[in-house]
Amino acid sequence: MLIAGVFLLLGVFLSLLYGAGVPKRYSAVIEAAAEEFSVESELLYAVVRAESGFDANAVSGAGAVGLMQIMPSTARFISANMGEELDLYAPADNVRMGAWYLSYLREKFPSLTVCLAAYNAGEGTVVRWLADARLSDGKDSLKHIPFRETETYVGRVKKFYRMYNFFYF
Repeated sequence: MLIAGVFLLLGVFLSLLYGAGVPKRYSAVIEAAAEEFSVESELLYAVVRAESGFDANAVSGAGAVGLMQIMPSTARFISANMGEELDLYAPADNVRMGAWYLSYLREKFPSLTVCLAAYNAGEGTVVRWLADARLSDGKDSLKHIPFRETETYVGRVKKFYRMYNFFYF
């Protein structure tokens, strides 16, 4: 009886942790975008969780918009490269743009850390970091991320990514 009670409490605790920490909101949109652009759905969930907390109306102080927190200038670049006129403010389009952009960045930067740093700090910034021997090992990876915000961001996304992989194995 005692063991059953412990497992029941553990199950309730894990369910609460899972629901609060790694929800799967907008699942139809995220799963479709993940498949369309060959990006792991767990990574998309992790980015959305870190970027907007699943708030489709989120707008950052810097002007990033929506679930994936995409800057308008980045949205124009993505739309031009996708050959589609997309609405940055529409959740489905926002997630599709973010998935396309993550796929694009993964092609340029195979390291997850570097890809996520580029998503946060910008592709050009990360290219400069990779060219700096103090920051890069010379093999397309970073020894150090000089922006505290970007370092924290990468850590948060990777934590959520591990959690999504654990809870939705």
